[in-house]
Amino acid sequence: MNDIRDDAVQGFRDTFGGEPVGVWSAPGRVNLIGEHTDYNEGFVLPFAIDRRTVVALAPREDRVLRVASAFADEVAEIDLADLDPERLHGWAAYPLGVAWALGRFGADLAAVPGADLYIDSDVPVGAGLSSSAAIESSVAVALDEVWHLGFDRPTLAKVGQLAENDAVGAPTGIMDQSASLLGRRDHAVFLDCRSLEAIVTELGFAEAGLELLVIDTHVDHAHATGGYRDRREACERGAAALGVSSLRDLTVDDLDRARTELDDVTYRRVKHVVTENQRVLDTVRALRDEGPTAIGELLDASHRSMRDDFEISVPELDLAVETAQANGALGARMTGGGFGGSAIALIPAEARSRLQVAIDGAFAEHDYGIPTTFVVTPSDGARRDR
Repeated sequence: MNDIRDDAVQGFRDTFGGEPVGVWSAPGRVNLIGEHTDYNEGFVLPFAIDRRTVVALAPREDRVLRVASAFADEVAEIDLADLDPERLHGWAAYPLGVAWALGRFGADLAAVPGADLYIDSDVPVGAGLSSSAAIESSVAVALDEVWHLGFDRPTLAKVGQLAENDAVGAPTGIMDQSASLLGRRDHAVFLDCRSLEAIVTELGFAEAGLELLVIDTHVDHAHATGGYRDRREACERGAAALGVSSLRDLTVDDLDRARTELDDVTYRRVKHVVTENQRVLDTVRALRDEGPTAIGELLDASHRSMRDDFEISVPELDLAVETAQANGALGARMTGGGFGGSAIALIPAEARSRLQVAIDGAFAEHDYGIPTTFVVTPSDGARRDR
């Protein structure tokens, strides 16, 4: 973290010609299990990772917000009075959308100063590790402190979700922001997306000699485009047809009725969400009662469901999962919203090198671009670093 914090401070100096008053950071996340359940008011089990987005910030004497980053050349600038989702575009919609959303949650934007923000990150973009929530969460905790708002972490998660939904235009749930804000070292965040109750759940990977390997396929995806939205609309159709407010209200025992009352595509979308909710509960129970070596089959079943029922996998993700399963992984699945991004594999630490070689070979054999593989460690959530 030292390097990226230093880089953010230097980037701030180079861009704005002064010193920041502080440096804040927030992690990306891996979703261990529970995909597309969050916006259906279901259960998810993500954890914060040791890849973070850093924001260096200083307040201004006027009411202008300026944001710059290491991954874009332009400096975006807007007056606080002009903050509106319709006026926010490109990457700057993430941090500026947070400022706007803080106002929607009660911050008096007429009474706070402007600010200069410089953002740097080592969370891979487009890998399904929620680089977007890392930006939103780091900016949220920074502005919350500098503007003396006093919002709690669950509220800041809602702020980030609102920014992503309305300013960015991605219809995501609240899982990513919750993981980034509530994460704890060696723990996952078991989140009930209906009540927003969050329970930190011990993972015990290191003690069991296990690692979580991320396999970034570099297949690009964009949540704001049609595939994600289509899946969400199918879930809403299914819930309405079955007479429930959300798919959270259904159990596995309801699937026989759902099969007779829904068309095939809608049924399979519903089936994924209902069975995935149960898999999250089963995973939390297995971690508590048996430890992390007992969750492999649940990860495998989750991937099959996303591949066959929710249809959000791609050939590269399937190959990554199948290769991991054949080379020592206890379980593997795609992670994130789908249509690209990353797979994860729970592996014995000693299997890492063999698996990386096998994955590179399998991708080369299929003429796919070579993926990036790296281990992530369950880590602490958003914080002030300096």
